[in-house]
Parts: sequence; structure tokens; C-alpha cells
Amino acid sequence: MQNELPNADLESPAPVLPTPAPAPVKLTEVSSLTLEGLTRFLTEELGERSFRAGQLYRWMHQRGATSFDEMTDLSKALREKLKQRAEIVPLVKDAEQRSVDGTIKYRWKTRDGRYIESVYMPSEDRKTLCVSTQVGCAMACTFCMTGTLGLKRNLTPGEIVAQVHAVNREVRKNEGLETLRPLSNLVFMGMGEPLHNFENLKTSLAILQSQDGPNFSHRHITVSTVGLVPMIERFGQETDVKLAISLNASTDEQRSKTMPVNRKWNIAALLDACRKFPLRQGRRITFEYVLLRDFNDTDEDAARLIQLLEGIPAKVNLIPYNENPGLGFQTTMDQRAERFRELLCEGHVAAFIRQNRGRDIAGACGQLANRGGENASESSQSPELP
Repeated sequence: MQNELPNADLESPAPVLPTPAPAPVKLTEVSSLTLEGLTRFLTEELGERSFRAGQLYRWMHQRGATSFDEMTDLSKALREKLKQRAEIVPLVKDAEQRSVDGTIKYRWKTRDGRYIESVYMPSEDRKTLCVSTQVGCAMACTFCMTGTLGLKRNLTPGEIVAQVHAVNREVRKNEGLETLRPLSNLVFMGMGEPLHNFENLKTSLAILQSQDGPNFSHRHITVSTVGLVPMIERFGQETDVKLAISLNASTDEQRSKTMPVNRKWNIAALLDACRKFPLRQGRRITFEYVLLRDFNDTDEDAARLIQLLEGIPAKVNLIPYNENPGLGFQTTMDQRAERFRELLCEGHVAAFIRQNRGRDIAGACGQLANRGGENASESSQSPELP
């Protein structure tokens, strides 16, 4: 006779499973919001009164606060609520290099371990910051060190603006100034192609120009592009700051060899967009022309450039090339650069030779490449051009 199993017809109790942990709350990057966007967040998401948005905004964008604990006129309860639901994206100073000419190059580390650079250029009548908009660059201009990195990612509006706030703090400390905003001019000519990150650029400009923020004048901000033609029209329609075009050639053959973007939008398409660009009265488009020895610096190049710019309110910044190891180009000699400038002026084109700043610290035009920071062999994003 077989032994019967006791209670064989009863179901075993189900195992007790651990309660899953709640999903982490995604923090809102409040340093990337315009005042309007911040007001919506505080009133709709946090249930706060709208005037609190102005307080928070001024702490971030006038005083450059990097933590909620600094905001002493906000209640402790609100500061705790902000810590749980929001964040101010930090940039950490990773390196600083000083040039004999007073230029200072800063390398910043982002929270995901990327590196970007911005360059402070003081002079007697202004204090200018060269701002980056991307980690690396997708444009791959063959004379530019940043182009060797490829594009890692876009910077957020908060990361773009944070460069300005961080350097304002540095300048106040270094120069013993009390003003909250010692910087007077901004040039978006650092790492990256600004119009390739247009929406974040536009938001950062709105923050930087706002009266409750740094309140930069549109006259003191310049954005440079290699020539993303469809975005030039949008840039003119949706912002009011100054435009600079990185031209660097007098023929399509030259430009396509050094600037791959020219294979999609050639010089004719680029200059057509410039002719249609809405300019405020008295404004001109700046054309940047990097002088490369025995490549684009002949008398014939000057003559062609005069013809190309006919009918465009323009000035030309001639930039003696800042030589980069391994890229195969040499800078134009001073005498040849002056001859090129004189020929343009004789052709009724306003032309200036830009003073190179920070060349000895690899902080000059085309030299920003995070040496000792970002790894050029690291995988890059594929560019999605408009």
C-alpha cells in the first residue's frame, strides 16, 4: 500500500516577491529653461506661485548660483522640493591655461565626463568670451583641430549658459570686480557648429539676453557658422544677434577640399542665403577668412573674394592660420596677409587682420581640441544636417 502524501490536493502558497522600487523621478534641468518655461514648471508641476520663478531664474542667471542652497530668499521647503524635482546642470573646471597675451582657456568637465573648452579674451575696451555649443564637431573642416574629434553630443542650453556664468565668476575673482556680469561680449565660435544645435542655441540666447538674466545686448553677441544654409534663414528670423560666416575660400574647389559642408551647400547657395539675411540698419555680416599659405592667399583669391561679396553688407576678418600639428597647413606670412587686406580694401571691401589670441595655449581659432581630455578615437555621432 502506497503512502499518501498529506495535503497533496492543496496548493502551495505563492512566494512573497519583493516590492519593486519606485522608478527614479526624472529631474527637470531648470537651468535650461527660459523664464516662461520655468514659470510653467513651478506653477504646474510644483504648485508654486509664479513670482517664485523670477526669484529662481535671477539666482541662476544673474548671480550664477549653482545650487538651490544658495537661494536664501526661497523657503527651505521650496528648496527641498526643488532638490527632489529639479537640477542645475554643473560644469566643473578641469583645467586652466593662461597666455602671455592675457587670454585664458578653460576646460570644463560635464556631468557625463565629457570635456569642452571656452576662451576668455580681455582687452582695454571689452571682455569677450568664446563659447562652445557642442562636444566636438561634425563639420570636419580639415584645418580645424575640433573637427578631428567628431561630434560627441550637443550641449544643453544650461551647459552653454553655464560657461558664461562660470567665467563671470572667474573674472570677478581674478580681477577683483564686484559687478555680477563683467563679460561684455560673447562669440559663439568655440567647439561645435552653433546652427547644428539650433534649438539649444536659441534657448541659450533667450536666457543670455533676458532682462532677468545676464541681459546681454544683441549688439554684443555674434554667432559663427560654417554655412548650414537652411538654418541661416531660421537664425535670421528667430534671433536678433550678429551673424558671422566661416568662408575661408574663394572657389568651390578650395572650399570643398577644406570644408566638407560645401559639397552640400556651395558658395553660391551660401552667399544667396546671406543676401536674403535680415540685417538691422547699419549691420554687416562678418566673413571669416582663414589665410592658408599658398592655398587661398593669392592676389587672385582676393580679386575673386571681392566679386563674391558684391552686394552684401560685409566686413572680412582675415585670420592668419593657427598651425595645428598633423593637419598639413601653414600660416600665411605677415607681409602676404597685409597685401591681401589691402587688395580687399581697394575693392571697397572692409577688411581687418584679426589679432590672434591664445595661440601659445592652443586657445586660438581652430585650436580647441581638449588636449588631455576628450579622446578623438571615441565613437562619434553621425551628423544629421538640415
